[in-house]
Amino acid sequence: MASDQILPALDFLQKELLLFASLAFLIGAIDDLLFDGLWIFHRLRRELLVYSRYQRVTVESLHPVASERRMAIFVPAWKEAPVIGAMLRRCLQQWSTKGYRIYVGCYPNDAETIAAVAAASTGSDRIRLVICQRDGPTTKADCLNHLWDALCRDEIEEQANFAAIILHDAEDIVHPEALTLFAHLIGKAALVQLPVIPRRAKRSRWVAGHYGDEFAELHGKQMVLREALGASIPSAGVGCAFARDALQKLAARTQGKPFDARSMTEDYELGLHLTGGESRGIFARLRDRRGQWVATQEFFPEKLEDAIRQKSRWMAGISLSGWDRLGWQNSWRENWMRLRDRKASFAAIALAIAYIAIILTGLLLLAAWVGGYHLQPVSPFLKILLLLNGGFLLWRLMVKACFVFSLYGLREAILSIPRTVVANLINIMAVWRALTHYVGELGGQPARWEKTSHFYPEARNVKQLRPQYSAEEQG
Repeated sequence: MASDQILPALDFLQKELLLFASLAFLIGAIDDLLFDGLWIFHRLRRELLVYSRYQRVTVESLHPVASERRMAIFVPAWKEAPVIGAMLRRCLQQWSTKGYRIYVGCYPNDAETIAAVAAASTGSDRIRLVICQRDGPTTKADCLNHLWDALCRDEIEEQANFAAIILHDAEDIVHPEALTLFAHLIGKAALVQLPVIPRRAKRSRWVAGHYGDEFAELHGKQMVLREALGASIPSAGVGCAFARDALQKLAARTQGKPFDARSMTEDYELGLHLTGGESRGIFARLRDRRGQWVATQEFFPEKLEDAIRQKSRWMAGISLSGWDRLGWQNSWRENWMRLRDRKASFAAIALAIAYIAIILTGLLLLAAWVGGYHLQPVSPFLKILLLLNGGFLLWRLMVKACFVFSLYGLREAILSIPRTVVANLINIMAVWRALTHYVGELGGQPARWEKTSHFYPEARNVKQLRPQYSAEEQG
């Protein structure tokens, strides 16, 4: 192609990419706006019709259950020696009840984690160390199935069943009243999910910080409305309790393995399986007497590579494999929620196209300034699309900033706006990795546990950690 034809070709390509991205953004923006409107209506109705007549309850004011319900906490662990000991010791220190047991799954070729669990469990019968049959890593679901087998053997030996199985990761900071809330609600639902709170890390305000922005809106709005609409509740994989009877019924249909080892997002799928149809899921947002949320806190990945790896697993499991594995339902509410779950990968592709168009726009403007090239005019239709998307973008940034402000304060709310670019770049890089995983899965490649590095506060600081949404944390 002659040099005098390159710039017109790039100009044409820039307009086409802008048009495609603008149409994709408009569809997504209308979906988000409708969801926001329904959430605002739900929130106003609760404020006017419920909270104006009844006092808000705290977890301490809940009526005690008629009989103590035993809780089993499952903690799958692969290469978690730096964090698992502190996490287990904190649980033992803050839970005075005897109605629980922590099942920790380790691998024969992970001696460091086994030693850390053994050291933390010294002098306590609350922790049960379970060694998987094969060397790790397999998958998290495979490890959870080993824990399920150990629990079933214990129930037969003790002639007493547990009421619920609670999932946690080795780096979780668990609220002291979480077991109380689970015990109160588990008899009313197949799944109880608590909010997840990413803790702020000073040394990774941009990469780790974007998780806080996303979860502030995800667990402050999306899960709340999802439950209100009567749609199934996906499990976050941590801070969630499954009714033991519901898991038993599922295990009876899956050769005794309730957790699907072929899935990269077994927790998400399990939640949809258990809370679809007549079963119910509860997203429990409740404060304690100090005004802090009863929630699960943890430090999310601080490095770009770890964040991309984690996000790619979520995208591959939910947006791509989930489409094949879970399909669609006969309910518009359910299909709408599943569509929203699965649109992340497609949104990332549209964002990549939009960023390419922005780069081309910069190059064309530079060519016009240096060489006198005259850009082709933008069509009236594309101008309207750009203006509409600009307005929707401002609305989206404002809504997200409001949720971040309610949890982390003004500074983080302001930072959430430029941090959107960081989140977009991470999602764009993650989607290509997710596509690679998905293609490999279609080719018969087995799923494997992709490890991300974790952080847990030092033991001497554990008692000082506040179970709340705090703005400044360990760095």
